Amino acid sequence: MIQKTTFAKVKTFEFNPLGVNSYVLSDESKECVVIDASAFYADERELLLNYILDHDFVVRHLLNTHLHFDHLFGINFLASHFDLKLACHRADEFLLEDINRQLQMFGLPYTNTSFKPEIGHYLNEGDIITYGNQSLKVMHVPGHSPGSIVFYNEAAGSLFGGDVLFHSGIGRTDLPGGDFDELVKNIQSKLFTLPDETIVYSGHGPTTTIGFEKKYNPFVGMDR
Repeated sequence: MIQKTTFAKVKTFEFNPLGVNSYVLSDESKECVVIDASAFYADERELLLNYILDHDFVVRHLLNTHLHFDHLFGINFLASHFDLKLACHRADEFLLEDINRQLQMFGLPYTNTSFKPEIGHYLNEGDIITYGNQSLKVMHVPGHSPGSIVFYNEAAGSLFGGDVLFHSGIGRTDLPGGDFDELVKNIQSKLFTLPDETIVYSGHGPTTTIGFEKKYNPFVGMDR
């Protein structure tokens, strides 16, 4: 049986014109996972790859919290280099057929969608992802998108929440498949049951904690 440890390193990169946070999670085993590989520009892809190679990491999983285009840009680059495929929730797969429409909504030029990733397997509520001496629990938290998931490392007290919960904010719900009431309900019933000291690493912007958002978040907090 794997002996769990609370030693878990988080490296944060902010990539692409929409400022997406990409995360490389590692520990003393030299194994790692990459969450939301969103490197768009050539220098961003080089920076991400060199960080992994310079630390002699073995990439075990490529994970995505959801499949909006801005979180996809660097996946194929890493998938090809490390011979991996993406793991995500099935409910967001429809978004991959609509990338150009997403780009148009943000005023970005059409593309040949060469960054559309190949999905290796689907993740569901309660799944456990392991790497090194760490484990991440998958929680399905739809509302921002139908397939939005978060990754919870209980031992390390950290949550990788994508665009579900931000510092003093929540994910937008006016995109295809979004649902404000569903998002609020899921944050309150699932994420707010975690310990207050849990650090939330969001898809955009700075980190926060569950306790801070429970008290002060104007959309879902107790004082709203």
